[in-house]
Amino acid sequence: MNISYDTICAFLYKEARLLDDRQWDEWLTCYAPDVTYWMPAWDDDDQITEDPHAQISLIYYPSRDGLEDRVFRIKTERSGASTPEPRTCHMIANVEVVNARGGEVDVRYNFHTLNHRYKVTDHFFGTVFVTLRESSGDLVIANKKIVLKDDYIRQVIDVYHI
Repeated sequence: MNISYDTICAFLYKEARLLDDRQWDEWLTCYAPDVTYWMPAWDDDDQITEDPHAQISLIYYPSRDGLEDRVFRIKTERSGASTPEPRTCHMIANVEVVNARGGEVDVRYNFHTLNHRYKVTDHFFGTVFVTLRESSGDLVIANKKIVLKDDYIRQVIDVYHI
């Protein structure tokens, strides 16, 4: 598989834009049905947790079903944490292809998200590790692990923060 660096970056930027524009249904199409979406927590020894089944995670969805449920709650105002919906601005930097094999490519990048709600702007930043898979001529996210570096969070963290 030979996916160009520009194609990878364009896909990552598109996913971020869809979050910023609150295009939830189109954002979901960026994810494979069997995606694992995971944001581990930091433990007492300043290490990120390693097992979402046995340790605390900030977010963990073992398939796209969890993301679809989350989007349903946001869209139907059944999420107090998302009402009113915040305004976000995602910035992506330091995109690096780590490994390519078969029909997949592993990518690492840094993010900084600004989130404005209730006259307050919060910042979230960290590193994301994704596995991108070619699917029907496009890319989808097959695995996403988000390492949130600012671990003092004064609100509920959600998919649009990262």
